[in-house]
Amino acid sequence: MRTTPEPQLARIAGIIGEPARARMLAALLGGEWLPAGELARRAGVAPSTASEHLARLVENGLVSRRASGRHRYYALAGPDVAAALESLARIAPPSTPPPAASPDERALRFARTCYDHLAGRLGVALMDALVDRGYIAAGGYEITPRGEEWFRTLDVDIAMLRRGRRTLVRPCLDWSERRDHLAGAVGAAIADTLLRRRWVVRIDGTRAVRLTVRGQDGLYRALALEIEPPR
Repeated sequence: MRTTPEPQLARIAGIIGEPARARMLAALLGGEWLPAGELARRAGVAPSTASEHLARLVENGLVSRRASGRHRYYALAGPDVAAALESLARIAPPSTPPPAASPDERALRFARTCYDHLAGRLGVALMDALVDRGYIAAGGYEITPRGEEWFRTLDVDIAMLRRGRRTLVRPCLDWSERRDHLAGAVGAAIADTLLRRRWVVRIDGTRAVRLTVRGQDGLYRALALEIEPPR
């Protein structure tokens, strides 16, 4: 009997499912290039063990590697890998019960980078505000003419992004909020703008980001968005 070729899900699941590799991939979901030593620390393994795990992740197309002098840096191989990992996070049981959430977990749930766009309560609130103000068409996830004009105020050129190969606007179901935040080329551009303007700043050692006072003021002026970060 002839069988239809299928994706090698079992092999990829086995690669992802090893605990140390899973922790490395979770660290790389922040969208940054991280050195092997940092990934070893976050995974809780020796550097030599981390090198073996990273070699398997690179070999199987989940992670990219680049060298800078004597150091090697690693990042997720692309947005498809990030989307797959985020999807797995939505069906995985939580690491700790919500009532016992630590300050680090509260920060992660409030705002984090999901590869190259913003997730968490802040990411969902941004999506809601863009839809409510008519900058993104409700349900259709398309940029409206009014929205295109507004994005120019953030130095985001929608016409240029349309010429790229990447999907312009894509909903991404948030694992902590269970609602959509904004992904795609526009989601990445928003995250880049907020980081560049220091409306949000990265928190070292995690993919959580912190909403600054400047960011609270900027989001209120730009979108009438009021959101209180965790204390």
